[in-house]
Parts: sequence; structure tokens; C-alpha cells
Amino acid sequence: MEKIKLAAICAFGLEAIVKRELTDIGYENVVTDNGWMYFDAEVEDIAKTNINLRCADRVMLVMGQFEALSFEELFNKTYDLPWEKWITKDGQFTVKGKSVKSQLHSTPDVQSIVKKAVSKKLCEEYDVEWMPETGAEYTILISIHKDVATLSIDTTGAREGLFKRGYRAKSTAAPLKETMAAALVKLSFWNKDRVLYDPLCGSGTIAIEAALIGRNIAPGLNRSFASESWPVVKDEYWKRAKIEARKNIDLDSEIKIYASDVSERAIKIARENAIEAGVDDCIEFFVKDVQQIKEPICSNGILITNPPYGERIGDEKDIEMIHKKLGQVFGRDKTWSTYVITAVESFERDFGRKADRKRKLFNGDVKVDYYQYFGERPKQD
Repeated sequence: MEKIKLAAICAFGLEAIVKRELTDIGYENVVTDNGWMYFDAEVEDIAKTNINLRCADRVMLVMGQFEALSFEELFNKTYDLPWEKWITKDGQFTVKGKSVKSQLHSTPDVQSIVKKAVSKKLCEEYDVEWMPETGAEYTILISIHKDVATLSIDTTGAREGLFKRGYRAKSTAAPLKETMAAALVKLSFWNKDRVLYDPLCGSGTIAIEAALIGRNIAPGLNRSFASESWPVVKDEYWKRAKIEARKNIDLDSEIKIYASDVSERAIKIARENAIEAGVDDCIEFFVKDVQQIKEPICSNGILITNPPYGERIGDEKDIEMIHKKLGQVFGRDKTWSTYVITAVESFERDFGRKADRKRKLFNGDVKVDYYQYFGERPKQD
């Protein structure tokens, strides 16, 4: 089968996690560059990666990379790429772009040049005067960084990145993206043999993503992707990838995840989302004000949570009290590991001690820190 180059793209700070995911799936020589993880693949891997990647935002089909110092050079080199192998005669294609530290700094002009070059190539290949653009969706991305242009096609879908798992029909205010929630779990030492607890669970995303990881349920099993309608990516590829993913599901392990919130509405939504995701048997949801927590549920657990911050803050004093409560109950229990994502810079002071490790991330456009407090490792029986 013909070799192609794919790239998984992710939020800043998650590159190592996504690279590890790709390596675990079986890809070798993964190259990381500015949030893009490039790897050699075959067409069938478009289906496999979209269905199985948990922490990446999208899977891109890399059409070509080249230096572009003028609009003429950009046009000619874009035209030379094999667009006709992928985009059908009635293909509906749009061009998105960005340019950083490059001579061709006008993004609208860059997008226009690429659109014209691709249109000319396809019109000549299909012997038509214009492209009807009534068929399958193809979103082309032109990214220029330090005068090097990367042209790719979004295999996932422009409107629905990989964070759209399909289970979250409803959500609470400012929900955490599913891809970020999965990354928070992956960055912790949690495994399916340990208790996990989120005392500020909102719509349940962290707990649900942990359960999906524990059950080894592929995150893309219950959704669709733009490239499913591309003739080159055959139906049999998607069927094979889904059959393989279903074979790998672990329905036997006992998984103990707890999630609570002060809001009855949030807990109702979280339960519905867990049912939709097929992991409601793994999670115990309950209504509880974090200020009413007196002691940990058990020993040797892992807390992962996303307290209110930014637009969600409301009363800063309330947020400070939440941080202090987490420190008093979980920070003082040496058997518990605590992981908190927040944009509040005073968190460590509120919690009561410096984090063992702090990782900078971006939750959407918000710069955040992931504070990690490591508890004692459980004793082996």
C-alpha cells in the first residue's frame, strides 16, 4: 500500500503524551515540531488514528512541505502537489491558514493563493472550468513558519475535532475538552487498579475519560469523521479499525471512580454523559459540596480535578476556600496523589505547599498550570 505522511496535532504541552500514544499504537520514528507529531503511515492509518487517539486535536494528511519566499513560489509548489489523488471532482474544499515569522505574512493572501493553485490543478485534472464543490468535505491547512510552508488536509473534520467524542450531549459552564481531560489522566499515575476521585466534576468529563482509558474503549468509536466520505479511505478500513478497537475493550476489570459536585444539575448531566459513553458502571456520581468533605474516600487514591477559574471564578474567596480544602483533606494524606489544573496563580499558596511538579498547558486559549502532588506508591500485595 502507498506510504503517506500523517501528523497528529495537539494543544501546547501535550506533545509528549500524543507522541507516546502514537508509539503505543505502533508507529515508529515520530518527529515532533511545534505541536505537530509527524509519522509515516498508510491510508488505512487515517481510520486507525482518528478512532484511537485520545489526546490529539486532529489528524492531518501532510501533502507537502517546502520553502516559500514569494507568492509565485507558493502558487507553483502548491500546484505541483497531487491534490487529485485525494479531492474528488465534486469535492468541497476550503482553505485555512496561518503564517508566523515569515515573509509571506498576510494570512488572507496566503489562503487565496493556495485556493487558486488547488482549483487550477483540479480543474485541469478533471477537465472542467470550475469545481462544483458539492461533495465530500476537504479542509486544507496552509501553515507557514519561518518561511517553510506545510500543506495538509484535515482528516478529522474542520468543525468537529477529536475532542468531540459523541457522548457529551449536555455540559455545564466552561467544560473541559475531552482531549485535555484524557491528557490529565494520562499525566497522572492513575491506573484501573486505583481509586480516582474528582470532587468538582461538573459534567463528568475527567471521570468519564478515565473510565474510557480504564476500559480501553477507543474514544472515536461512536462518532464520524470527514475522511469517512473520501473514496480513497475505504469503508473497509473504518470497519477493520472499529472491529480491532472493540476486541481490545476490557469489560472484566473492576474500576472504581468517584465524582461529585455541589450542583444537582451537574451530577444529572454527568450521569447521562457516562451512560452515553457506556461507562456508567465504572463511576459513582453523587452530590456533595467540596467544603463538606471531611476525609478521603479511601487510602492510596488519586484526585484529578478542574476547579473554577477565569470566567468561571465568580467569588475569588470561594475559589481560595476550595483550594485550601483540597490541601487540608488530600494534601495532608500521604497516600493520596493530587492533580489540579487551574489558571489561578496563587493555587500553591492556597493549597498549602509547593507542587512536586508543575506543567504549563493551554485549556483552549487560557494559559493554565497542572499542579502535581505525588503521594506514596501503594504497597504491592
